[in-house]
Formats: sequence, structure tokens, C-alpha cells
Amino acid sequence: MRVFWIPTEQLPKRNANSMIDISAQNIKKAFEEGNDILDGLSFDIYEGEHVGLLGKNGAGKTTLLRIITGKLTPDEGVIVTPSYKKIGLISQIPVYPPNYTAQDVLRDAFRRIISIKSEMEEIERYMSDDATPDILNTYDNLLYEFERLGGYNMEFELNRVANGLRIPEQQRTQLFDSLSGGEKTRINLARLILENTDTLLLDEPTNHLDMSATVWLEEFLAKFKGTALIISHDRYFLDKTIKRVIEINAGKAEFYSGNYSFYVQEKKQRYERQLEKYEREQTEAKRLNEAADRLKQWGTGNKNLMKKSFAIRTRAERAAQSERPRTSKAIKAKFSEREFRGDEVLVISNMSKSYDGRKLFDIEELEINGRERIAVIGDNGTGKTTLVKLITGEEKPDTGFARCGPSVKQAYLPQIISFDHPRRTILDTLIYELDLTPQAARDRLGSFLFTGEDVFKLVGDLSGGEKSRLRLCMLMNGEINLLILDEPTNHLDLSSREWIEDAVSRYEETLIFIAHDRYFIDRFATRVWEIKDGALTDFRGSYHEYVDFKLERAPAEGARQDVIERPRPARKKKPADTQKELKRLEREIVKLENELDEIKRLREEFSTDYAKLLEIDEQEREAHKSLDKLYEQWGAIADYST
Repeated sequence: MRVFWIPTEQLPKRNANSMIDISAQNIKKAFEEGNDILDGLSFDIYEGEHVGLLGKNGAGKTTLLRIITGKLTPDEGVIVTPSYKKIGLISQIPVYPPNYTAQDVLRDAFRRIISIKSEMEEIERYMSDDATPDILNTYDNLLYEFERLGGYNMEFELNRVANGLRIPEQQRTQLFDSLSGGEKTRINLARLILENTDTLLLDEPTNHLDMSATVWLEEFLAKFKGTALIISHDRYFLDKTIKRVIEINAGKAEFYSGNYSFYVQEKKQRYERQLEKYEREQTEAKRLNEAADRLKQWGTGNKNLMKKSFAIRTRAERAAQSERPRTSKAIKAKFSEREFRGDEVLVISNMSKSYDGRKLFDIEELEINGRERIAVIGDNGTGKTTLVKLITGEEKPDTGFARCGPSVKQAYLPQIISFDHPRRTILDTLIYELDLTPQAARDRLGSFLFTGEDVFKLVGDLSGGEKSRLRLCMLMNGEINLLILDEPTNHLDLSSREWIEDAVSRYEETLIFIAHDRYFIDRFATRVWEIKDGALTDFRGSYHEYVDFKLERAPAEGARQDVIERPRPARKKKPADTQKELKRLEREIVKLENELDEIKRLREEFSTDYAKLLEIDEQEREAHKSLDKLYEQWGAIADYST
């Protein structure tokens, strides 16, 4: 079967005003014979819906997105989308000419506007000498289309999106082909946003974004009126951007009518209901089988009793139709902790560090006491990992020092995990590096969900999540009282993030961790260090308390609210005040619309006066800008009052 597009009027509707933007009908896809990744997957996504696509690694999420865009063909089934709507896949980066800079790629989103502008400029060159009505009419049509497409706001929009996604001016001048995969993905995301794509397919869009850019993207999606299908392991991001969940489980779709937090609770409740039903059926089947056994014993030689025994056993088989629901295995291991004895875990004094003449930070005095849990946050490149390496002793400061207490034993989980002997198996790695017996190594690995044949995998072939799990397994072998983690949940799927959190939650001594995962930060942080503009802010409190602190401080300082995702409630207006403001805005809107009608009349009156037309064009532009602002104000107040 093939993927195809059909006219909108042939698509099924949910109601009179709601069209289906993506319809998957019995999609099957296998890359190996007998191993269906997608096995009869069906769902509908309606116009304007923001849907999260969840499932464990290898469930077929990215495969499905590639089928929707036509890059892969399903073995069976069809994808139906409206032919007139533009679909953009973030992970799919087009090929551009080798001389294209990042700025050229961003401006490619405005290729229609740029083409119109070029035509207008060509007409302008000889219009003053030969301003015939036909030429003026052509120019007028081009100008109207240029304004309708937002030509006058093109540069503003480009800078707004690029700055929001933290694409610096310097990077925009670089050749696109010379950029890293992450940088290309970020620029491609910006291009699709600038193109006003109707349907966005987002495959891990936050993987290459720092916290500030992620918050910007959340705010963009909150206002985005189009359809979005999102794959993400960022639970905070999912909570803020989706209203429905489609989970791919055993190749089929399961549906949840809410955001990620709703999905977690609902999935748990469904499991409990299924388990209760399974146990109830098993109890009933056991009772019936026991009754059938008794009748069989009593009915030896009695045909009627034997028939009854057979009938009851048939009822028992029908009573136990449900399978036992499955749930993810939990990690049972716990860190071997050394109780901290001393005055302080860590002291930092007059410590500074610079790279290539740029100062990362200059810290006068910091002290960490036992059992504190410190989140180190900040944009990419601010020096978070460098700070951690100074604490562990991997790097040396330019001035000052970071000194651990005498009774401190630390363990460090880096962001990029490697092993000295990548061709060793998981089992041999534990045996040789931790000096364990084969049975002790197997027992320890079993606690970290490495069971059966898994223990014979080569460590160099493990996924990022498996490497993190193995390294944590090794770290937990020693008695520690200072655990340092650098992006422990980076690039992990949701289940892997949950088991790392479960392992960390069992650790009760001092913790320092770098993270962009706000879900993880919110769960563990009792203190926050934010590195920004060469300075470190030390806040004693939870992440939410730090967000509130920044909200209170930002208006007074005029500072950017980069890490703030919980806006303060606005002061409520009285209903009478709201209605009065709406009526005032409506009067202003009517006035401007009358002005635009008059401008249209003047355009016809002076159709052959080029100088006058330029003056009229400027008046019309200003009137449209003012009208757009009034409509935005009216819409905001009207939404608020409903």
C-alpha cells in the first residue's frame, strides 16, 4: 500500500468545524521478517490538536513520522493528510547548496516574499518613467501580496525566532554544511517555524536546546494554531505542549486524553484496573475448577455429573480471558553510602576559570554541607560542566580552589560515558573492574535490569541509557557521600529517566547535578546554582521557589525571564471594566477600518500618481499595524473574560 493525500472535503470530520489533519489506518511496518514494529496502528489527529507520541525506544515512533512525511512506505495501511497543508518534520533536514549559510537557510522560509520583493524592485526601477495603469495595477497586486505574507515584518520575525532559539549572529554567517548535527536541527526548526508550517512533526525538538530556548519553544507552541505531533523525553515540555497522548505499545495505539502528567496517572490506574480484573477472573476460574474437580471425583460412573464437571470447567476457561498486565521492572539496587562526618562537604574560595579570554565564572565563596542537593543550571556554554570538573579535580582553576572535606568520597557520572575496554562484555567489565566473582557480578547486574543474555553484550555496543545504567551500577559499588551527575537523563527515553530517578531517590547523601530536565530538577533540588553572564547565583531552596524568586526580581531589574515557565497570575479586572475596555477597542477598530476604506478609495483616485501612491502605501502600512495591535488586545481581553 502507499501513502497518499486526498482533498479536505473527503476527509472525515469530528464535528462541523473540525477536520482530520492526520489519519493513520491500519499501518503495518516491519524491518525484519516476522518482527512488526507497527502492527495495525490506527488513529486520527484533528486540526489544531497538539499530541504527544510516546512509547519505549524502538517502538516505532520515528518510523511513524517518516511514514507520515512519505519518506518511508508502510507494508500495509495508509496515511491520509490534506493535500493543501504543509507538513514539516524537524529531524528531516533538507539538502541545501554548498554555499548556503545558516542565514540563507533561515531566509529560505521567506522565498515567496523575497521573490515578490525582487519583482517589485524591478518594476520600481522604471515605474517613474513608464507608470501605465497596467504596471501600477501589477505593482499594487504585488504590494498587497507582499504585505499579506508579512513582508515588512520578515527581518523582525527572522530575528525573533533565531534569538528565541539561541541562534547567534556569528553562527548565522557560517556555512550550513559546516555546522554540527545539533546546530543544523536547531536552524531547521527555526526555518519551519518561520514558514508557518501547518502541521509540525517534532522528533525530540529539545535535545539540542538549552533551558531558555526550550521555554521559548514551549511558549511558541502554546500560541501555535496548527497541528503538532511531538516525540519528546522532556516531561515538563510535554506537560506544557500537548493535550492528548498516543502511546505505541506492541505496534498498536493506546489513547490518553490529557498531557503527560495525566497519562502517567491514567496509565497507572488502567494497570491497577486490569490487574484487579485479572485477579478477579483468576479467583473465579480457580473456584470453578475446584468445583469441577469435586464433581469429577463424585461423578465417577455418573454421566450427568461428568457433564456438569465438563461444563463448569468450560465456564472456568471463559472466566479467565484476560492476560496479566505487564509493568516495567523496578531497580532494586541502592547506593552504598558512607555517612558524612565533618564540618563541610565542599568549600569553593576565590575560584575563577576562563577559556579563550572569556571568563566563565568568578566565585568568591561557596560552602556545601551534608545532604544538600544542588542543581547546576544555565545556558549551553556557560561553564556548568567545567565547574563540575573543577570540583572533581579533572581540571584546574585559574585562581582559587575547590576543596572537599577529608571524609568525603565522591563519585562522578559524566555526560558522555565511555569504558576503558569497549570490547569487554558487561559481565567481564564488572568482574575485572570491581573485582567481583561471576555470581556477585550477575547478582549486581540483575538489580540493574541486566539479566539473561544481556550480560554478554559488549559495553561498546550499549545504548546511551544502558551505558548510564551500567556506570551507575559500578558507582554504587563503593561507599560514597558526594554524588556528581552531569546531565544524567540526557537522550534517555522516559522509562530510563524514571529508573535513574528511582536510583537517585534512594541515595540520601550530598548530590550535585547538572540538568536541563526540569522534571528531574524539580524532584531533587534543595538548592540552585545558576551560571549566567560570568556570575553564579546561589539560591537556597527548591527549583519552583527559585522560579518565584526570579519572577519577583525580574520586573525590578528589567531582566529577561529566561528560565521562568510559570507566569504570575495577572490582576483580575472587574467585569464592568473588561466590557468597557472591549467597547473602547471596538470603537478604535471600526475607526481604523473606516480609514482603510478611505485609503482604498484614495488609491483608486490617484492610481496614476506614483508619488502620491507611495504616500498612500505608507499610510496603509501604519493603519494595518495599528489594527493588528488592536485585534491582539481585543482578543486577549475577550479570551480572558470568557
